[in-house]
Amino acid sequence: MTEKMRRVVGSDNVFRDLGFPEAEAQNLLLRADLVIHIRKVIDKLGITQAEAAKRVGITQPRMNDLVKNRTHKFTLDALVNVAASLGYSVQLKLKKAA
Repeated sequence: MTEKMRRVVGSDNVFRDLGFPEAEAQNLLLRADLVIHIRKVIDKLGITQAEAAKRVGITQPRMNDLVKNRTHKFTLDALVNVAASLGYSVQLKLKKAA
């Protein structure tokens, strides 16, 4: 029984590919990308979750949620504030949807 594998080309947004409505898919992707960058900053700084939490003014359990990719617990503005508190700015690019 040999079945041919079917190849499906995805979009640039995994959340869209999973069937989320467009607006929600974009929001989820932005939050996921921002969390990834924040985690990299924390690693680059060589600080613990507790130290990072103290620097940004949130609790260590909340920082753990961020580090463990629990993006559903954060709004975009909360993540922008975390990045800013770590000394980084966030830039947004708007373009017409295809």
